[in-house]
Amino acid sequence: MNFLKSLETSASGLYAQRKRMDIIASNLANIETTHTEKGGPYRRKMVVMGTKEIDQDFDKMFNSSVKGVQIEDVVEDQTPFKKVYNPSHPDANSDGYLYKPNVDLIVETTNMLMARRAFEANIAAIKATRQMIIKALEIGR
Repeated sequence: MNFLKSLETSASGLYAQRKRMDIIASNLANIETTHTEKGGPYRRKMVVMGTKEIDQDFDKMFNSSVKGVQIEDVVEDQTPFKKVYNPSHPDANSDGYLYKPNVDLIVETTNMLMARRAFEANIAAIKATRQMIIKALEIGR
């Protein structure tokens, strides 16, 4: 077993989940932003992840399926904005309706918990790999 490939796979997962948590934090920070540089309300962002090939020797490439995680893209959620009647708000339209961001607190909190659990799982995998390396070195004494 190549311990470095295992560490690299877990490290890519840590990076991807950290980036996912950053995007979720940005969504939560802008949950009430009704006017952005683009002119409309803030639009929820989502992280698109994909697999990443871990550098391997050519002869081992066909015998292994070691892959990592990479951020493919950060996309905006195209679901409609929330429409709220608030004629006193400066961003309300002529009918008195205000368009609020399409960010849902429950969805974002749930996504943050899932990202946290995935982050913790990658840390556990790194710790397990570390223990295997230590045991392998003890055998060699």
